[in-house]
Amino acid sequence: MKSLSQSIKDKPWMGWFIFFISLIIVFLLGLLASSIIERRTEATYTNKPVVKYSQWEPRSARWGQNFPQEYQSFLKTSDTSFRSMFGGSATIDMLSIEPKLVILWAGYSFSKDYKQGRGHFYSITDIHNTLRTGAPMTPDAGPQPNTCWTCKSPDVPRVMNEIGISEFYKGKWASRGAEIVNPIGCADCHDATTQNLKITRPSLIEAFERTGRDITTVEYQELRSLVCAQCHVEYYFQKETNYLTFPWDKGVTVESVEEYYDTNNFVDWIHQLSRTPMIKAQHPDYELFTTGIHYERGVSCPDCHMPYYNEGGQKFTDHHIQSPLNNITNSCQVCHRESEETLRENVYERQEKVFQIKTVAEELLCRAHIEAKAAWDAGATENEMRPALKFIRQAQWRWDFVAASHGASFHSPVESLRILAASIGKAQDARLLLTRILNARGIYSPIELPELSTKEQAQIYIGLNLEKAREEKKQFLDIITPYWLKQAVEREAKYTLKQL
Repeated sequence: MKSLSQSIKDKPWMGWFIFFISLIIVFLLGLLASSIIERRTEATYTNKPVVKYSQWEPRSARWGQNFPQEYQSFLKTSDTSFRSMFGGSATIDMLSIEPKLVILWAGYSFSKDYKQGRGHFYSITDIHNTLRTGAPMTPDAGPQPNTCWTCKSPDVPRVMNEIGISEFYKGKWASRGAEIVNPIGCADCHDATTQNLKITRPSLIEAFERTGRDITTVEYQELRSLVCAQCHVEYYFQKETNYLTFPWDKGVTVESVEEYYDTNNFVDWIHQLSRTPMIKAQHPDYELFTTGIHYERGVSCPDCHMPYYNEGGQKFTDHHIQSPLNNITNSCQVCHRESEETLRENVYERQEKVFQIKTVAEELLCRAHIEAKAAWDAGATENEMRPALKFIRQAQWRWDFVAASHGASFHSPVESLRILAASIGKAQDARLLLTRILNARGIYSPIELPELSTKEQAQIYIGLNLEKAREEKKQFLDIITPYWLKQAVEREAKYTLKQL
């Protein structure tokens, strides 16, 4: 057998081959060593706790002392500069954009004020500002219960821990104004000791239990979406107790949730014009997300809304929770290879198509409510009206299931269009029955719609005068909310924070 040196002498290319192989091995070993050193450096200097706080610490700034990168990115949810074709991070007065919504919600608080919410940073400010919470000047005044606070603050699990879940829901919204002051933050989704994801709202856990599931056994990727599903879901307040409940006992589809409500004879309000017993969809984001292709492919909410970010050689979860359209590079393009412009157009195309069909459903529902009012005015009986009102309830529930969901037109465009098509069909069924009722009373001409070009015209049509409500809200914001915040500062000054 020839020696290696003799082999190389006979075949010089072998020497070069061995040289390059050695070079590659040395390079790979260098990369491995560098990675090990980097990870050790991160372990030493990154996420090293400097303070210790309890699970019930509601101030994200305190958690941010241990996790400065995550906290600094969370603060960016205060940015309201992004605007997409149909949404964005700024406040949008939806009633001004679509005045017919006032008619659809006549008799319900949403007809007074309905704005697109801003980022989590503003969760407390926005609920203070909306006309829907009124202007309570005393703890037992105002139109809304304490349950309305449930998804607004990490103070909620703190207070629930102190007084119990059922007790938390009792009383008027104003009675816990001084307790619930910190916007949505770290303690809403994380364990203070392990930093693992944590379900802090009882309604989600209870919904799982009622259907025989144990939420502690779900896979981590599913848990990443479920921490969002604590709040981004359909829910209702039980009558008498105002206990917040997810209507998932029969499933999470629009038909399953409707069946649950019908079985329990649930009514959110009686429509002011048509006298229909209505259901108001909240924001069934998770329910519709589970019918979309991204959920089917195993994508979770944070994958797109909180993608990983690399800064200074350190990888962390970006807590600037926002539309992926404002961060296409780190969200969409992790999986998709198309250009930003192409991906943006793909989203807008789906959103536009769903929006067009949604607008048709709104128009038909608006007409159905006003035609039902004309039928009542003409002397229709309850027995005559009952089938038509059932169709109106079903049609608006389907429309609202899509309209109230954040991002449904992209999360699940096919399901959204299916639901809206059903809404249009049922609205037409209602109008056909109403036409027969009107014809039976000698009314053959179409019922004309009033002028509804602006929010103000629509609100005047249903008899809303909000000038006094706005004056009262201003007084509330000038006097009561500063008082609540002062009390909170005094209470939080007593919280312990241990330096490590």
